[in-house]
Amino acid sequence: MKKRVFGRSNLQVSEVGMGCWQLGGTSWGDVSEADALATLETAVESGVTFFDTADVYGSGRSEQILGKFLKSGAENVFVATKIGRFPEPGWPENFSFEVFRRHTDACLQRLGVDTLDLLQLHCLPTEVLQQGEVFEWLRHLQQDGKIQRFGVSVESMDEALLCLQQDDLASLQIIFNLFRQKPIAALFDVAKRKGVALIVRLPLASGLLTGKFTRDSRFPDNDHRSFNRDGQLFNVGETFAGIPFETGVELATTLQFHVPNKLTMTEMALRWCLDYDAVSVIIPGARNPQQIAANAGVSDLPPLKRGLHGQLAQFYQAEVAAHIRGPY
Repeated sequence: MKKRVFGRSNLQVSEVGMGCWQLGGTSWGDVSEADALATLETAVESGVTFFDTADVYGSGRSEQILGKFLKSGAENVFVATKIGRFPEPGWPENFSFEVFRRHTDACLQRLGVDTLDLLQLHCLPTEVLQQGEVFEWLRHLQQDGKIQRFGVSVESMDEALLCLQQDDLASLQIIFNLFRQKPIAALFDVAKRKGVALIVRLPLASGLLTGKFTRDSRFPDNDHRSFNRDGQLFNVGETFAGIPFETGVELATTLQFHVPNKLTMTEMALRWCLDYDAVSVIIPGARNPQQIAANAGVSDLPPLKRGLHGQLAQFYQAEVAAHIRGPY
């Protein structure tokens, strides 16, 4: 597993991390605790050191499982979590320093750690970010020793650029994949210049970029690919990267013709993300040990050829960009 420097710090993390949304068991179908722990163990065995979770994933279940895993003796791992969307007390009551501190303390307790490696704002309303108070609250938490560094998970490039005005921002978490290429031109250069780490979520567009779905594919009722397919509960961009499902299946079928020999579409999609040096870590999710082992193996693959990158850029502009819904 190759490592990359995390922003302006001297810290290095695995370039392939693991998103732990699935471990919550409420938005990706059922995942048993035993399967979750086995997946985490395989991740570490595969060289993964970066894990991303949130207080709202399974109302704390993802953090609890990760905390149990950490207690089992896992070493040299970096845990990033997020606050701001927990349903108690909920929006807009969440946006006060007292609630921020309470939610942070709850994260610390569930994870079983004394300080958080990285605390991220979890896709807050743009107007809350614009007001700026949330960043002062994060600085207070940092001064109190509850967090080592802070970042923001954002929905749009406008929000990303807004957050980059904070000179002590450690990271931005963004949606970036073959179906969402806007960050290349809109964000990468300025993030590199400012030394801000970029954490890439949804590198496989909720599974569309595995090429395994058909128009008839169905998902469990407790899977966001079923209940948020058109943005019914939260930003549509978090599900299938904002592409209508049937359209996404057709686009993925077209992409099959671009997959190099000896690679799967999943490998091409993840390798494509890693080919950009502005990216610090990608965090594909995993429900079982086989998935995380396969994801981690992409670190050993050579970069895609420049000509293929050109073809994939043209594909995005001509075939995909017009179909994207939600803040971008």
